Amino acid sequence: MNQVQNEKNGQALEKAIANRIRAKRLERDWTLEKLAKAAGLSKGYLSQIENEDKTPTIGTLTKIAFGLGIDAVSLITGEKTRRKQAKFSLVRAGQRQPITHTGAAPDSVYESFAFHKSDRFMDSYIVTVSKQFGPKPLVHEGQEFVFVLEGINEFYYDGQTYILQAGDAMYFDSDRPHKSRSIGPKQARVLMVFCNPLRGE
Repeated sequence: MNQVQNEKNGQALEKAIANRIRAKRLERDWTLEKLAKAAGLSKGYLSQIENEDKTPTIGTLTKIAFGLGIDAVSLITGEKTRRKQAKFSLVRAGQRQPITHTGAAPDSVYESFAFHKSDRFMDSYIVTVSKQFGPKPLVHEGQEFVFVLEGINEFYYDGQTYILQAGDAMYFDSDRPHKSRSIGPKQARVLMVFCNPLRGE
């Protein structure tokens, strides 16, 4: 798939996500202000997302989904997910949910561990890191923990570049520009965990 087609697919996905957010908000008869407060975002930023002026990160989509009381995967894929309020959730190795990250490079792969638990405070993924940086650095609220499982990962954070190998870990505030790419002979794989906001905060 060429770069032009990747860009078209990315734009189509962004449009679909924006439409789903607006539809879910209107289903509840919520104003932008009400959803923004529930998701911990500004009204202006949420409006930009719905109007496709801003591309939401996974962290931002998780906040919006949390505010709406739904699963972030359903915003991305359009598929309904079963709500499970159980205290315990087990996801086997072959049961991880692959999702598409709108702000990532086209050959990145995100596999969700936590999609079964709708009232969670954390999200966790196994990420196969692209060999190229995404179109622009990610900037969003919250904190992230990244542990390199295999390969070599070049990580850019707030003006500095770090080279990480298997066993290395990072913990950082997500409100500074950050991006990563694989630089070894094969794509790096990392465990990524980030926190969800508390409802209404």
